[in-house]
Amino acid sequence: AEVHVIGQIVGASGFPQRRLFCKWGLHAGSAWKLLSGLGSGQTQVDNPQADDVAYWCHPLDVHFATKGLQGWPKLHLQVWHQDGLGRSEVLGYGFCHVPATPGCHALACVTWRPRGTWRERLSQRLVGGGPQLRAPEAIATGAADRFRLRTEAAGTVHLQLGVLLRHFGRYGVEC
Repeated sequence: AEVHVIGQIVGASGFPQRRLFCKWGLHAGSAWKLLSGLGSGQTQVDNPQADDVAYWCHPLDVHFATKGLQGWPKLHLQVWHQDGLGRSEVLGYGFCHVPATPGCHALACVTWRPRGTWRERLSQRLVGGGPQLRAPEAIATGAADRFRLRTEAAGTVHLQLGVLLRHFGRYGVEC
């Protein structure tokens, strides 16, 4: 069976800073094989002038083959802010499942960030930076320690994905 995902990371809204970019990656189970396309990437920096929406319109085009449904692909996202000196800090982490039904889908992926202690928050205001995850890939893999994190809501990443399914009927999956 095959899954083809064609679409774009449209942009982000609701983040307090401007000059945003997004790092992204696709994670799938062991029964999945990436046939073509990139499994990860990064958008350009957008500095919106009129409103708080950053537009990236970053294309996604991936083609998977699979032997089973377990481990359906997930898209993990990291939204970063670049300051005037070129330094970057993470503003939010998030993930969403690639839709399992064929067709066009508009997705809104909410993001969060580690809250940190009051000292870390004070330091973040004075010198920048802030708490980051040691292994950001754990967002999409369901790490057991994630429930212990103190987090706060960040903005939303907007996606448009078209999903094509092929040969699922041969395996008894109705599309």
